[in-house]
Amino acid sequence: MTIGVGGAEDGEHRHVGPAHRRRTDDACPGVLRLHTAADGPLARIRLPGGMLRPSQLEALATAAETIGDGSIEITSRGNVQLRGVRDADALAVLLADADLLPAPRHDRVRNILASPHSGRIGGHTDVRALVDDLHAALTGRDGTAELPGRVLFALDDGSGDLSHRRADFGAHFVGPDRAAILIDGADTGVRVARDRVPDVLVDLAETFARIRGDAWRVRDLPDGGAGLVAAAGLVPDPDAATPEDLPGAPTSIGWFDQDDGAVTLAAATPLGVLPARTAHFLAAIDHPIVLTPDRFILVTDLDEGTAETVVRVLAPMGLIFDAASPWAEVTSCTGAPGCEHARADVRGDLVDAVRDDALPTTGRQHWVGCDRACGTPQGADIVVATDDGYRVADG
Repeated sequence: MTIGVGGAEDGEHRHVGPAHRRRTDDACPGVLRLHTAADGPLARIRLPGGMLRPSQLEALATAAETIGDGSIEITSRGNVQLRGVRDADALAVLLADADLLPAPRHDRVRNILASPHSGRIGGHTDVRALVDDLHAALTGRDGTAELPGRVLFALDDGSGDLSHRRADFGAHFVGPDRAAILIDGADTGVRVARDRVPDVLVDLAETFARIRGDAWRVRDLPDGGAGLVAAAGLVPDPDAATPEDLPGAPTSIGWFDQDDGAVTLAAATPLGVLPARTAHFLAAIDHPIVLTPDRFILVTDLDEGTAETVVRVLAPMGLIFDAASPWAEVTSCTGAPGCEHARADVRGDLVDAVRDDALPTTGRQHWVGCDRACGTPQGADIVVATDDGYRVADG
């Protein structure tokens, strides 16, 4: 495998080659609108806050093995994808029955991140209930149905685990009942009470939907979104202090003690792919599941005995609980043959590189099959397939 060095731009899709012509159609897939990939139709299921009830994970596992290719892909937004979907109508019915398709008109715009450990470990406040409130506000307005499927919301409980991800519209809590409003990850100076957060974020999003033209993200606006605050009728606080991140929010995998004495297990899966059989076992634990933007799986609210059993049973099935594993740091796009743009079997090459201890860089890295660099996590080095091997681009 040949590896060289190149450059990269920042952003969710880090085009690391020639710029692509801006598109005027929104190709983001959902449940009701599938994407035709090289390996068949692909469905993306939004999970606000990455939160899953056991029954919902069971439904996803059933869908993967009966309608898809037998696995569940975790995305860099804590959502999931099913590949090779053979019956779109059956999938929609199955997911609707599991309450995974609650707002069909807004299906593709329900991209909401929330601090994964919120309410369990650290943070100024528990934002889990706010996820539901934000979802209700977002799906309750007609104007937001016209948002691009790339628009992202984030609720950071003060841990600082999400605000650096440059969500289009975010709230970073600076105390239990007060939040800083962020646009494209930058502090606007606006401060609002906790109960106003959902409506303020949706006001900003609705304003963006009205004025965006052909901009996909806030950062694509001519002023980078600077005018949205005034357009939405918000007034910055001139005396607002910059939000400070709280220490202690876990950012890796392993065993973590919750503030209430229970245990959260955080696991990685190679390539962010969860086999349906493993998903069935996870659902059978019958505890809340959270999927994170790092493509980790959190099994929460466990007692110590149950946690020990989970590790003993699921580690041999491929779940990784060791923070020293390379799989805690490396991710990839689909690559060939699943994507027609890919120049290489990225997943196969990455598996070989991990096995042979031949990773080209240390720390977080994302392997991609072309210059589109799809799914690149914020801050990761990008390892790009070329016609002559791979080159490394700084994230």
